[in-house]
Amino acid sequence: MCLGIPGQIMEVRDAANALAVVDVGGVRRVINIAFIVDDGHPAAQCVGEWVLVHVGFAMSRLDEAEAARTLALLHELGVAQAEFDEMRGEARASPQV
Repeated sequence: MCLGIPGQIMEVRDAANALAVVDVGGVRRVINIAFIVDDGHPAAQCVGEWVLVHVGFAMSRLDEAEAARTLALLHELGVAQAEFDEMRGEARASPQV
């Protein structure tokens, strides 16, 4: 099962192509932020924001409290560790950021 998990955008890698580095549970990887940027909210404003990440895309922005609650619930359900492990495996298979 693959589900969305909160992560924090650490840097914009390529604004023209909507690519940013996100930290998810200590794992950093490049994701696409096209769903959360527009003329009123450009890529540069995304650094530091919490987002819901699913299959390499930031699906929506979250506030920090909501991200923390979501992570706590996922940990409680035991789901987060499997997602983190999967992301670590993908990170080893792809170029490091």
